Amino acid sequence: RRAIDVFFERMPFRLDPDAPAVSLAAGEKQKLEILKQLYLGARVLILDEPTSVLTPQEADEVLSRARALADTGALTVVLITHKFPEVLAHAREVTVLRGGRNAGGGQVAGLDANALVRMTFGERPMAATTEHEERPTGVPYLELRGLSALNDRGALAVRDLSLSVASGEIVGIAGVSGNGQRELVEVLAGQREPEAGEMSVAGQPYHRTRKEMRTRGVCLLAEEPLASSCVRTLSVADNLALRDFDVAPFARAGGLVDRKAIEQRARTLIDRFRIRCAGPQARVDTLSGGNVQRTVLARELSGDVRLLIAQNPCLGLDFAATGEIRSRILEARNSGAAVLLLSEDLDELLELADRIVVMLEGRLVFAIDRRRASATEIGRHMTGHHAAPATP
Repeated sequence: RRAIDVFFERMPFRLDPDAPAVSLAAGEKQKLEILKQLYLGARVLILDEPTSVLTPQEADEVLSRARALADTGALTVVLITHKFPEVLAHAREVTVLRGGRNAGGGQVAGLDANALVRMTFGERPMAATTEHEERPTGVPYLELRGLSALNDRGALAVRDLSLSVASGEIVGIAGVSGNGQRELVEVLAGQREPEAGEMSVAGQPYHRTRKEMRTRGVCLLAEEPLASSCVRTLSVADNLALRDFDVAPFARAGGLVDRKAIEQRARTLIDRFRIRCAGPQARVDTLSGGNVQRTVLARELSGDVRLLIAQNPCLGLDFAATGEIRSRILEARNSGAAVLLLSEDLDELLELADRIVVMLEGRLVFAIDRRRASATEIGRHMTGHHAAPATP
């Protein structure tokens, strides 16, 4: 244990060494994997999107430490990332893959971001994304007052949290993984009971029932969608029908399910959301991560969307999937939906959100309008520097 404590003193971040690994949030698990390999003295370290859930300061410290170890010859690092600034700041040599093939590369000192973009996407212009329309927000659609919730170990994870999200507005919640975000989403999804507080949707008490979610247009894009938003042994068509298989036109009299109607709708959504699969009857767990997310996106956004709750919707996805999902979120907002976006990717929040609040140790500690926000300032509050109670 002493050796671990000494090791943590040299690391840019640490975890509770007594916490069960199964209780860690996705971002904490990613940190654990990095720490484990460094602690074990690995000579070759392959990092696949290692900074997607870290603050900018943590990301820079992690990659700077890896760079320093590589410079001494103690470590060989392969960094897989879609973030060009990380490549330009920390790599010495880069190879760009496009469609599974080597699309170019070279010494980083002789390249810039524009060159990397051309290699990544080719000479064709990138497809335009949905614009962030300037529009007045409506009345609050989601309201949380004094909400508290426990984590799996019985400790307070969400502490006296109050927040409102108006129709036509994206409120982004920034925070280092493990600060209560998962528990908050699980409470809103009906997967975890709150300890205290009130919730309302559309001005009415919100009890998180399946019927309420359907009638009030509450939709959810959860973290790790295959585990939390799908039945992995069911087909794509059946997963697309989880919200409404028991109502017309998919349910017949006597409780029977119209399989033909479900498959026809699935084919339409597969085409509309560009889900790459062998067909409607393909098991959802045979799909790539991006296509699992597209499946959940198609199910949640194909109906009447009035409140969208999304947690790390683009985590680990490629450029194409990320751009598409962000566009769909903006389309929902521009159509008048209230959007609560929890993300550990500050670039994502700065691109999409109208307001950004920071969640630290289960509390909202900082709030700012997107137009005045900076990643550095938000990152300081995410790590506990200059934290003051927010007024969201």
